[in-house]
Amino acid sequence: MQNFLNKFLKSLRDKKQVLTDSARHKAVDVIKWEISELENIFALLVLGSFVGIPATPSPITLNLLPYMEKELQMMMEKVVTASGPISDLFSHLDTA
Repeated sequence: MQNFLNKFLKSLRDKKQVLTDSARHKAVDVIKWEISELENIFALLVLGSFVGIPATPSPITLNLLPYMEKELQMMMEKVVTASGPISDLFSHLDTA
């Protein structure tokens, strides 16, 4: 009987660990997605003149441009997925 209880408790601990790891993985994915969205918003604020949004003064934009390679690539990627922004949003927020 004691052996059965030990196996049962170990099984419960293992299942709890799997669920915890899964929840952490989903949380990390959501945070990574939020970071990429914030970087995209920052790029739009700084480089908004390229897409017609009133933007920061040109000298500031030109000074920041060498450091914004990743953001420029992200903006170009967003242009590719612009046909389905709602589906992109829901695919990242669907963590259930």
